[in-house]
Amino acid sequence: MFGRDPWGGPLEISNADSATDDDRSRNLQEYDRAALSRQLDETQQSWLLAAPGDPSGKKKKRYVDLGCVVVSRKLFLWTLGSVLGVGLLIGLIMLIVKTVPHRHRPPPPPDEYTAALHKALMFFNAQRSGPLPKHNNVSWRGNSGLKDGLSDDAVRRSLVGGYYDAGDAIKFNFPMSFAMTMLSWSVIEYSDKYEAAGELDHVKGIIKWGTDYLLKTFNSSADTIDRIVAQVGQGDTSKGPNANDHYCWVRPEDIDYPRPVYECHSCSDLAGEMAAALAAASIVFKDSKTYSEKLVHGARTLFKYGREQRGRYSPGGSDPSLFYNSTSYWDEFVWGGAWLYFATGNSSYLQLATAPGLAKHAGAFWGGPDYGVFSWDNKLTGAQVLLSRLRLFLSPGYPYEEILRTFHNQTGNIMCSYLPYFTSFNRTKGGLIQLNHGRPQPLQYAVNAAFLSSLFSDYLEAADTPGWYCGPNFYSTDTLRGFAKTQIDYILGNNPRKMSYVVGYGKRYPKHVHHRGASIPKNGVRYGCKGGYQWRDSKRPNPNTIVGAMVAGPDRHDGFRDVRTNYNYTEPTLAGNAGLVAALISLSGVKTGVDKNTIFSAVPPMFPTPPPPPASWKP
Repeated sequence: MFGRDPWGGPLEISNADSATDDDRSRNLQEYDRAALSRQLDETQQSWLLAAPGDPSGKKKKRYVDLGCVVVSRKLFLWTLGSVLGVGLLIGLIMLIVKTVPHRHRPPPPPDEYTAALHKALMFFNAQRSGPLPKHNNVSWRGNSGLKDGLSDDAVRRSLVGGYYDAGDAIKFNFPMSFAMTMLSWSVIEYSDKYEAAGELDHVKGIIKWGTDYLLKTFNSSADTIDRIVAQVGQGDTSKGPNANDHYCWVRPEDIDYPRPVYECHSCSDLAGEMAAALAAASIVFKDSKTYSEKLVHGARTLFKYGREQRGRYSPGGSDPSLFYNSTSYWDEFVWGGAWLYFATGNSSYLQLATAPGLAKHAGAFWGGPDYGVFSWDNKLTGAQVLLSRLRLFLSPGYPYEEILRTFHNQTGNIMCSYLPYFTSFNRTKGGLIQLNHGRPQPLQYAVNAAFLSSLFSDYLEAADTPGWYCGPNFYSTDTLRGFAKTQIDYILGNNPRKMSYVVGYGKRYPKHVHHRGASIPKNGVRYGCKGGYQWRDSKRPNPNTIVGAMVAGPDRHDGFRDVRTNYNYTEPTLAGNAGLVAALISLSGVKTGVDKNTIFSAVPPMFPTPPPPPASWKP
């Protein structure tokens, strides 16, 4: 057998078992002489001569196998040490940056509409009834109305909560529901703006405070009902000096007179508006499945009741008819049906909302002096804008296309009527549109028009439509948004009196607001029914500032009297402030547009039914 000599020579190995020890020794000696007789090269000599600790010898390089690559051990250790050193240095720098005090650059100031929005929302905190939440942030308000409903022997159930309507302590459910619908609509369209302004949770809390109360005003767990609470408190003073919410001037916290409950048994208008409020809120709270479903169920029950028990909630002579008289319930059918369709996706509601006969009864085809005026009483214009949205973004086609196209065209005409180039509505010299034809309290109508015009311009832009036609003339969306800005700017102080009509905003605003809670000091003294008259009739400014309250507004000559006893100038309302909030959020901040999809979250995919074939030709 042949092997390899470690010194380079051939080696023959004998495997003979018979070899003797002397033979083996003699062979090894021959091998040694042969190995020593060979000339060694430098490498081999260095291996032999270099001792283990001899510094003069060259050391063998060591390597590290990293799996995918083999690197020098020295290079590996140097690299690892460098990485650890850099990491420690970065960590030290970050620690110093976090621990050493330093100044942050302040964020840019909010635009005027966002600044006004913060204040306008606070008005709803000041109007709360019931046990106030911990962080209500209105120092001069306290718990009130804790026996509402329970103190009325005819009702005997809790109606605690909700909002006081204006400067009194009456809870009018008709305008309150409209206010909640408006706030919900603004959240659905502009939730990103609310979040950017830091007000999304606030406004959702305001809405929920209202809808929680509305659910108490009827049997919300039932499928069929026969009555609704329309009002808590009484305001009619024509029957003599009886203590009630208008005769007395007391803080809500100090009320000790009876607060009767007004129920209605055929009130289609109230039921339709309440259904709209609950349906719209169900979209706002769609991520809270249980609560959203509760709202939808209540909305269905109310709408069914309103359709079956026809009638107005404010018949002649009733207390509601004196303050919030409803002229019709057909517009609430269109309005409520549209919101229920968006909340449920049930096409039966859309079929109802787009029924030509219903639209005709609601006044969609006959015009009139109040055509295009959106308010707590007339919802038709809002419903037309809302259903135009459906056509712009989903195009449901037959059988809805014809009436939706009509609503869309009518919406365009209404927007034209708002522009100063046309004479549908008068304007004051200062530029305030007179949607109520010179009657008192004009601002609540102006803010609603501002919201609808700004919203519709956002709809057009989201649909890649640069504008719309008014007759032969084309107007851009900026023109429409410009109208909205002129109205809100007027309210915020750009008017002949240089006065802001939103309390707490700007340097000059009303100081004698017609409001019981704001006008009576919280000084530990309990003033009786007439005891508060001294504060009502005082010439001094209110001791409490009701931040964010939009007052009724100036007259048709831009005149304004800051007088507490004249509610036509100085009284704020829920419905008015809801429109203001909606307009402000639409105009505020960066122009981000509307949320195109949230309102359609419950709407199933639409596959338009083809129209029927034409009748067969006959000669």
